[in-house]
Parts: sequence; C-alpha cells; structure tokens
Amino acid sequence: MSYKELNTPLRTIMTAGPVEVDPRVLRAMSTPIVGQFDPAFTTIMNEVMEMLREVFQTKNQWAFPVDGTSRSGIEALLCSIIEPGDKVLVPIFGRFGHLLTEICERYGAEVHIMETTWGEVFDQNDVIDEIKRVKPKITAIVHGETSTGCMQPLDQIGKACREEDVFLVVDAVASIGGTPVKVDEWYIDGLVGGTQKCLSVPSGMSPITYNHRLEKLINARKKVERGISTEADRKNEEAMSHPTIKSNYFDISMLQDYWGPRRLNHHTEATSMLYALREGLRIVLEEGLEERFARHKLNEHALISGLEAMGLELYGNRQCKLPTVTCVTVPEGIDPEPVRSMLLSQFGIEIASSFGPLHGKIWRIGSMGYSCRKENILFVLGALEAVLTRHGAKLHTGKALQAALDVYISD
Repeated sequence: MSYKELNTPLRTIMTAGPVEVDPRVLRAMSTPIVGQFDPAFTTIMNEVMEMLREVFQTKNQWAFPVDGTSRSGIEALLCSIIEPGDKVLVPIFGRFGHLLTEICERYGAEVHIMETTWGEVFDQNDVIDEIKRVKPKITAIVHGETSTGCMQPLDQIGKACREEDVFLVVDAVASIGGTPVKVDEWYIDGLVGGTQKCLSVPSGMSPITYNHRLEKLINARKKVERGISTEADRKNEEAMSHPTIKSNYFDISMLQDYWGPRRLNHHTEATSMLYALREGLRIVLEEGLEERFARHKLNEHALISGLEAMGLELYGNRQCKLPTVTCVTVPEGIDPEPVRSMLLSQFGIEIASSFGPLHGKIWRIGSMGYSCRKENILFVLGALEAVLTRHGAKLHTGKALQAALDVYISD
C-alpha cells in the first residue's frame, strides 16, 4: 500500500483547544535539531524559563514545561506533592475539577469535594470556609473551566490558603496568555498551563511553575535514578522520612535536576516542541500581556454582541465568564451536531460541543491566542447564522455581523 504526502485541510479552529498555531511558531518548529545538552540548546531552555516567569507573573525560580499534554503538568505537580492520606480539597464547577479529583485519588489522597452548578463558580468565601473546616494540605482548583466557559476568582482564596498554611495548586491551562493570571499576587503555590490554547503552540507541553514552599515538599521526596545517581544521592535517599514520588516520568524532583544547573539526564527533550514554546512565549511578550488580554476581551465582546444580535442566548453566569470561551445555548428544536458538521464541511470552521450534563445543550466557541482575530470572529458569526437558518432556526438575520462590526469600528 502506498500513502500520499500528508496534506491536512485548512481549518478555522474556534474550539476551546486546540487552536490555530501562529505561523511563526510553525516556522520555529522546522529549526534544525541539536542535542539536548548542547550549549545552544541549554541556552534555549534557560530563555524559556525566563519567559515563563514573565508570562506567569512570578519571581519563582522554577518555571519550565513538562513534556506531555496539559494533564501531564497537572499530574506531575500533584503526584510530586501528594503523599498517601493527604487531605486535598477540590472545588468542582465543571469537567476538569473532576479530573483533578481523579488524579488526586489515584495517588492516595483523601479528597474532599464541593460542587456547584455547571455554569456558575464559587463565592470565594464559601471555599475559604470549607478550607477552614476540612483543613486540607492542598486545595486544587481550576481557574478557567472550558467545559462551562466560567472563570473562578482566586485572589482571596490564595490569600486564605497562605494564612491557613494550605498549598494552592491551580489549573490555568485555559487562561494563561489570554486573561490575567497573577501567580505571586494571588498567592498561588503551584500553577499548570497548557500550550494548545492561548499560547497558540501545538499540544504537547505543559508549562508549570511552583514556589519555594512546594519545592521544599518535593525535595523531601527526592530520588535520583539508580543508573545515574551518585553516592551522595543515595545517602540522601536513605535519610528521607517521606515516601518517594510514585511516578518516574512525572517526578518533579528529577525534572528540577534536568532543568537546573546540574543538567542531570531524565528524558530526551522534545526539541522541536521547545522551539515552538520559546517562539510562542516570545510572541506573547512581544505583543505585551496587557495588550494581549485587551485583544481577547475585544474579540469576546464582538462575538457576544453578534451572537445576541442574532437571537442566540449565552449559557452560564455572565459575571464569571471566561473571556476565552463563549458558551451558546442550542436553540430549541435544533439538533446541535448537524450544525457543527455543516460548519466544518461547508465553511471549514470547527466549534466545540461540551461534556457531561451540558452535552448536546451548548456549543462552545473558543477565541484563544492566534485564533482570536477579527476575521475569525466575523467568519464564525456569518457562517453560524447561515447554517442555523438552513436548519430552520428563527433568527434575527443580518444583525450579527453588523453588531460585531459596531464593536470593532467603535474600538
């Protein structure tokens, strides 16, 4: 059997991830491969750490990517600090709170959950009250929940965690690079991001950062692989009073030695992905964080104005909306999947469905990173109106694009 040369179709990707990759990132990925300990490459590693600190708005020493999709970073951080029997509080307001719960349970944590309706977030005082009641070692929470399009405020939760000597771990996969995430100001101890959303880099790396409080926990469980450990390493391990981190690949204590001055071999680095991440971060900083956040808000405003002018209803509490994902209620009598299918087949546009209790009830339109552009917003509004009209939806035709243009022209 012979195979044709790879030739994927061009798409306008307006999902909650992945998103369109910036062409400059794609070009960077074609850069020649060098060895992972070549000074040229370790310089790139150091630059990535420096740029991550800026994007994460932190002075933490440790800020580096875990090789793997976003949940690899979540699992790495959690498995490196959770010891069997540790209490972990997880406030759940969508699918990915359940993911945090499952990962914590698999590493032996005693997980306490609190839940709210999908489409809402928690009053920070309610979370703080539960922290004081449960007295967990760790509070793990999602910042931007893509399954519901909601964003959880964290500034007071982080401060309370610090006062109660509780560690705060945050999933910011959907928010980093698209809306403010202030690691130090919000007293976040450990934070996980993703490449395939607002950073507009392919999926395959999960940037993380953590402070000296978590580093102390991690170092208390530090182990070096036998094949490369020194006598001093083995003596330190014998003196440990804490259990070794269960995962080898996700052992952050070993990743520290890989990313730090020791440069101790852990795995073969995903070279081209690191090139991509470096370029993606460079582009974010070149645009400017505040300017980038403002761009996401502007395009969100235009999208919402167009959808509502069309006669569609947004799903979820507007007071806690995630700027990078807009959830739309499927109109009564409309089958949501044929609409998505026609958008893809006739216009080359992909939007997302949702999960769990919201499956079949909403569409999710992402406006993230490189996908978050005026031409994409106008294109998806025009196409969605055409497809819904074709499927018999009763709309205010001709209104959506004009409402979006009003936003752009008045800006």
